[in-house]
This record gives sequence, C-alpha cells and structure tokens, in this order.
Amino acid sequence: MDRFNEQQNGVHNSADDHKDGERISRRKLLHQMASLSIGVPLSRANILPLVGGATPQRAQGPDRHKVPAPPPVPSTLSAEDDQFLNELEHANFLFFWEQGNPSTGLVKDRCSVRSNDTSIAASIASTGFALTAICIGQMRGFVSYEDARARVLASLSFIWHKLPTHRGFFYHFANINTGERVWDSEVSSVDTAMLLCGILTCRQHFQDKDIIELAHAIFDRVEWTWLAEDTTLLSHGWTPEMGFIHSRWDDYSELMMMYLLGMGSTSHPLPNDAWFAWKRKVFEYDGLRYVGSFAPLFVHQYSQAWFDFRQKRDRFADYFQNSIIATDVHRRFCLELNEQFPDYSNALWGITASDSAKGYVAWGGPPAMGPIDGTIVPAAAGGSLPFLPSATMRVLRTIHDHYPQAWCRYGFVDAFNPLTEWYDPDVVGIDTGITMLMAENARSGFVWDTFMKNPEARRGMENAGFNSYQAPPAHL
Repeated sequence: MDRFNEQQNGVHNSADDHKDGERISRRKLLHQMASLSIGVPLSRANILPLVGGATPQRAQGPDRHKVPAPPPVPSTLSAEDDQFLNELEHANFLFFWEQGNPSTGLVKDRCSVRSNDTSIAASIASTGFALTAICIGQMRGFVSYEDARARVLASLSFIWHKLPTHRGFFYHFANINTGERVWDSEVSSVDTAMLLCGILTCRQHFQDKDIIELAHAIFDRVEWTWLAEDTTLLSHGWTPEMGFIHSRWDDYSELMMMYLLGMGSTSHPLPNDAWFAWKRKVFEYDGLRYVGSFAPLFVHQYSQAWFDFRQKRDRFADYFQNSIIATDVHRRFCLELNEQFPDYSNALWGITASDSAKGYVAWGGPPAMGPIDGTIVPAAAGGSLPFLPSATMRVLRTIHDHYPQAWCRYGFVDAFNPLTEWYDPDVVGIDTGITMLMAENARSGFVWDTFMKNPEARRGMENAGFNSYQAPPAHL
C-alpha cells in the first residue's frame, strides 16, 4: 500500500497580488493577469425565477414541446437531493446568464460577489460552460426557449464572425465586450476544446437551423492538424510573439476531450495515433490503483462533463470507473490530513485548483501539491457528483447548511477556509460550470445524452477504440 508524500509548491501569487486582482492561467500558470474594468453593464434578461424553493415552472404555450420533461430522479439521489441540486443549478445558471454579455455571448472568467464587479475579462472555457448551462437552464425551465435561443444565436454569431481566432483556435482570455485578446494570453488548445463542447451541445439541444450552421462552421474551422504539425502530441497553445508553447499534452488529464474532438473532425482530423501517444501513469493509494498525473481533481472531471465514458473502455482503461476511484482516493487523502487540518472530515473534503487566501493555487492530491492549508474547494465535490453521489452530496450539503458565507447568489464561492474563516469573494466560471454540468449529469445524464448525439463525439470515441461493455461495480 503506497502513500504519496511529495509536496509541490503550486502557489502563484502573494496575498497582496491577489488583492490587486492579479490572476494566473488555470492549467499551467502561464500568464500573470491584471484586473480589467470599465465594462458596460450586462443585462439581466428574463429569467424564470425559483419561487419559495419550488421546482421552477416550465415554459408554457409553444415552448412546452421543445424539450421533454426532465427524467425521473435516479435511485442514487433522494428527492431532497434532487431539489437541492435544482437550487444549486439555478444559482449556477444565474452566473452564466448575468455575467455574460448578451451581445457577444462571452462570459466572465470570474466575478466578485461581495462588491460591484466591473471586470471585463472573459474566458472561452467559461463561455463553453455557459453555452451548456443555457441548454440545461432551458430544459429545467430557468429561462424561456426564445430567450435561450436568442442568447445562443448571438453568441455563436459573434464567435464565428468577430471573435479573434488563429487557425480556428481562440485566445484563452478576451474582452467581454469586444472579443479582443487580453493579458497577452495564449491561443489555448484545451480551452478552445471546452468552448467547442458547449457549442456542440447547443447544436444538438436546440435543433435550430441557424445554430446548426454556425456550430458546423466554427467546429470545421479548427485546424487540429496545424496544432499537431510535427508531432502526435498537441501543444498547450500558441502566441503571436513566441509561436508554439513548448509544453505538450502528453499525460492523462483533461486532455481527453481535446484529442477526441480532433479525431472526430472531418475537416482537419487528428490521426488515430494521437490517442495512443500520451502517457497513462498508474498510481496506487490505499490499495486502489488508478490512472492519474496532475494532482488537482479537475483533471478527472472536465472531459467527462460532456463525453459519456460510462460502460465504455479503450484498450487502456474504463475512464469513468477510473474517475470514481480517483475521487475516492482524493477523499481518503483529505481524511488522512485530518490531524493537520481538523476541518477535513467525511462530511467536508475536497481540493482542486482554485483561489486561496494567498492567490490562485494548483493544489490537490495525492501526491500532495500545495501548500495545502485546510481550504475547501466546493467544485472538487461538485464536479465529482456522478462519480460518488452520496459522498459528494454530503459535502455540498454540509457546506450549504453550516458555512453560509460560502454561499452566494451564484452558488458556492470558489473556495473557503473554515480554520481561518477566510471566504473567497469571487466565483470562478469554470468551477461554477463543472459543478452545474456534473450536477445535471448526476440527476439526468442530460449533458452526456445531448452532447453524445454529435457525430464528431461518437466518431472520436470510435477512432480511439472505445467499446461498450458491462462495467463491474467499483470496489472502494
């Protein structure tokens, strides 16, 4: 039974830097950021409210036939759990609707919930989550079909006609009002993939001629073969100043969505060999073996927000079962830290890349990456809801019921530390997004079912050699 003791410093900036609004690129901590302000007010269009905590009323009249009623609650969740997740999803939806520019469709990377937020930095990954969130919101009755369709159509039109692009890939961060590149950010391969996943979800959900045509155009413009010009391993990105970023997507992580989309393309397809080029390192912890690499838990979540890996495997692994094991390993890892951080318990655990009192940190474990200080990141449990429903629901309910300062209009703040009573003033789009999408997948499988209707998604998995099989229950 192996234990990981390695400690890696993943802190980006000091407390003063954080107060000044400096940020860092999520995945590789590549670019320092500075607060941008003086944005135009973003409108709060017609949103169907939750009344008294009840299930929202579905749109009436001609909207009723657009989407079937949500499926019944799965046996892994109680009716109370389902109601709680409905309220959480509604709060998450408000972030994507209110913090998105209705003219451009771009959505803020983050926003403060403790003050009047005037930042204008959008993230294309956050926008990808937002497009999916709009599909969920329309299906759940949080917004009318007409308003949802209009927002998606405006978003895709701006992305196709005006958002700066290089070989079909997009800059990681953009001005929410103009689409202009900000912070000298990179043309990001994986963040473009998240945007594309949101676009393809909209294409299948709305079945609207204009949305379908724009989605096809945006996806087919992406030159995956350029990104893999002289290697089967994709680069993290490109900048006009420096060219290709030297870092390659060569280890198991959130990379799966990117390779599968590229292999599913018909205009610029990646060769099937690309799927076999990256490494799948096997780790062991507390007698459990799983494929892993980078310590933060999000690496086991993001691709599975859209791609449905249930009851499927390639020649290497069942990645859904792998995420179940990796999530439980992380839970056990946090419990082992209880002597050092007494707030960690079976009802309160979870660390993934997030804000901290000292800045943005790429932390997690095992192996321990930090320095871990007792902070709780709600998206660690929220993004793992389909993998360990009971264990993660326990955590989310504990946070909601016992740490009211960790709850806001948009759901959970990005992070908080019960030991120091520090509460993040911000919510972060990608963490809010993974929570909302995985909550819906745990409830209904809606995102999986919708996204997997795309021929690009199915073709990518077929080319990677995935086959259906009867997966055994995970022994945890």
